[in-house]
Amino acid sequence: MNRFDRITAMLIQLQAKRVVSGPALAEQFGVSLRTVYRDMRTLEEAGVPIVAEYGAGYSLVEGYRLPPVMFTRDEATALLTAEKLATHLTDAPTAHLNATAMDKVRAVLRHPDRDHLATLAPHIQVLEPRNQAHHPQAYQQLVAAVATRQVVHLRYQAADHDAPSTRAIEPIGLYLSQHWHVVAYCRLRQAFRNFRLDRIQQIALSPEVFVPRLATLQQYWAAEAVRRQREKVVLRFQPAAMLPASLQHLHDTKHQYGWAHEQPLPADELEMTLFLGSLPYLATWLLPYAGAVTVVEPPALHEHLRELAQRAHNYFCTPPQRLT
Repeated sequence: MNRFDRITAMLIQLQAKRVVSGPALAEQFGVSLRTVYRDMRTLEEAGVPIVAEYGAGYSLVEGYRLPPVMFTRDEATALLTAEKLATHLTDAPTAHLNATAMDKVRAVLRHPDRDHLATLAPHIQVLEPRNQAHHPQAYQQLVAAVATRQVVHLRYQAADHDAPSTRAIEPIGLYLSQHWHVVAYCRLRQAFRNFRLDRIQQIALSPEVFVPRLATLQQYWAAEAVRRQREKVVLRFQPAAMLPASLQHLHDTKHQYGWAHEQPLPADELEMTLFLGSLPYLATWLLPYAGAVTVVEPPALHEHLRELAQRAHNYFCTPPQRLT
């Protein structure tokens, strides 16, 4: 990235965030902190009113606005993909909001880029989950409740009960695995629970505001690992050795197998930490990733994988016996 593009990108960061720290900018753009200071001075000399807050970072003077920065064709294409996903994987209110936002994006695009999106749109498709239309439009309401910390009242059909129950919950976050889930403190059960959005029959936001018991989903996953006292598992995946569908399936299903956190490694590897009580159960999930996964710990998991692989080899690779 040349200096002009970098300074422009830094200005976008200042417009997008309340405060941006110098070290964060240095890490994001791969430059030294001294270079960040120099770039900030360049913006100030160009008339951009930047406020330097000691110990916090940089911000723009309240009320200062610039005209929208033109989107590149690749950025607009990425947003088109997001529009398709929102249409079929969230709910109708969210899909409508995303569509109106995309209309504003298209309005500022150059004519060739606008035509490019119109040509490309029919060639990108997201298949709608079955029975999606029969479920209440809960996603946007839950997002609002997480942001405003409002108590939510649900009519919920649990998988292990015949009759639905009424719940008052304190939601802290949502995530998408094979289904959308909301993690919330359930006042009926007096504990955190994981609710599937497709099992919500009715939903209503209460004016009551709650004090969060946990601040983030990350804290929830960590607390779950401690509470269940499950065995720690560390795996290293090689995304380059996986088909895109397999990599997507890995991320779609990892929460079902005790995922706690993950981090990229220098050698283009992904190290994932999980906490799970059943190693054989985990082995059946990992076997299809043979050649792309390494078990760091525990050694017993490697043995379970070896046994599964051996059984598969014996069954499929042994010549069938002829009938006499």
